[in-house]
Amino acid sequence: MPVIERVIKPKTHKGKKAILKREPKIIEDTKQTIFVKGLKTTPILQSCLKDLHTLKKPDGQILQRRNEVHPFEDPTPIEGFGRKMNAALFMFISNSKKRPNNLVMGRLFEHTMMDMVEFGVENYVSLEKFKLDKIASGIKPMLVFQGELFESNHEYGRIRNLLTDMFQRETVAQIRLQGLEHVLSFTAQDNTILLRSYKVMLKKSGTRIPRVELVEIGPRMDLKVRRTKLAADDLFKQACKKPKELKVKKKKNITEDGLGKTLGRIHVGAQKLNSIQTRKMKGLKKSLSEKKMEKKRKSLETEENESKKLRITDSNDD
Repeated sequence: MPVIERVIKPKTHKGKKAILKREPKIIEDTKQTIFVKGLKTTPILQSCLKDLHTLKKPDGQILQRRNEVHPFEDPTPIEGFGRKMNAALFMFISNSKKRPNNLVMGRLFEHTMMDMVEFGVENYVSLEKFKLDKIASGIKPMLVFQGELFESNHEYGRIRNLLTDMFQRETVAQIRLQGLEHVLSFTAQDNTILLRSYKVMLKKSGTRIPRVELVEIGPRMDLKVRRTKLAADDLFKQACKKPKELKVKKKKNITEDGLGKTLGRIHVGAQKLNSIQTRKMKGLKKSLSEKKMEKKRKSLETEENESKKLRITDSNDD
């Protein structure tokens, strides 16, 4: 017997707004992140989760209660949290004898688990240890990925895609120079990803272009790759699919040069210069003798053409 799902209509205006907010959109809102704690954690992990939440503010929420969750064995609880809070990204911390200082980063697609990566946190230095001016919350960071593994290894390529999805913010058309003040650097080496956070300092250089200096502001941690669960190629392709409204239609015969100028190409048919009507002037008007000569020349040409045709027919008859 088929199961009929009951559609519950909202009874209040606030409930209607909440349902409309969760509906699919052509341009989606910034992805939200949930921060989940396991049953057993350590002070280092809790401080690490707090610092990562600071980097994600205001697009993240920490769940205060501890939860008996094992994402690689059963992702159902994480999917439930994501559905309840309308979040597509998650970070999960846990600690055990087999996997100490464990950090799992992952993402959901249509409220089901898409892919996740398990890291071991090593050489952690908290945000509070760096006694420097911090950046404001909500600043769009510049993401830098260094290391040959990100290019040559398929697994690390997907990890780079996950980290980009995790730490990027809303897409903007323009940004001012003073807004580029935060750099997140990820360096892949020896099965480890080094996470560093820098503040961009613009100093005087004597020219219009300022001198750029990077000052580390934390947090700092080495993420040792332990386990991965990546999405299948067809699911990944489906998740990356763009709606038709956002696809830019290619315009024919229009190109752009290196300086950003738009160039157009026009195709013109063959021009018959002899038949072009020009301005009639008395000085260019043909005389009576010229007209007679032209008429005579045309008659001679027709006679020659007729004689050629007669020769061809005679030869064919022979």
